[in-house]
Amino acid sequence: MINSENPVGTTKDLKEIEPVKIILAEDDKDDQELFKEALDATKVPTEVITVDNGEELVNALKDGSEPKPDIVFIDINMPIKGGKEALEEIKSDQELKEIPAVMLSTSNNPKDIEDTFNKGANLYIQKPNSFTSFILILKKVFILHWTKALMNPVKNIFFVSEKNISPKD
Repeated sequence: MINSENPVGTTKDLKEIEPVKIILAEDDKDDQELFKEALDATKVPTEVITVDNGEELVNALKDGSEPKPDIVFIDINMPIKGGKEALEEIKSDQELKEIPAVMLSTSNNPKDIEDTFNKGANLYIQKPNSFTSFILILKKVFILHWTKALMNPVKNIFFVSEKNISPKD
């Protein structure tokens, strides 16, 4: 598992670590596929489970028969239980609150960003417009931001979008 003692540093390191266990809560099937394809392109070894809404996410996390994921990615706008509601429930649960939560949204609305930060999200990603940007953002999350942002969220690096990343990152 990637953590503050075992951060990902190089491609060689990636081959020697256990896959990162991810749950993606996203109601749009096309967005689920795009996420998985971009993740594959990062070369970070992963195991991804997808759920279609916040209620399914919370239920999956509370299911004792499955190991807890290393990280969850949560779309903000979903039916049944939205991402903010699911985040709030996860972060108020003693068993789940330590799981890093990355919010996904097309919105860059400061209220959404502030709200999710205050509810305990570890990172907020504005969904990019291009596949290449999505790959760069995910690489940044796993290779550069893992220990800094996910383990101890800092407001000035909480929001990530294709406008604040570059291939040099």
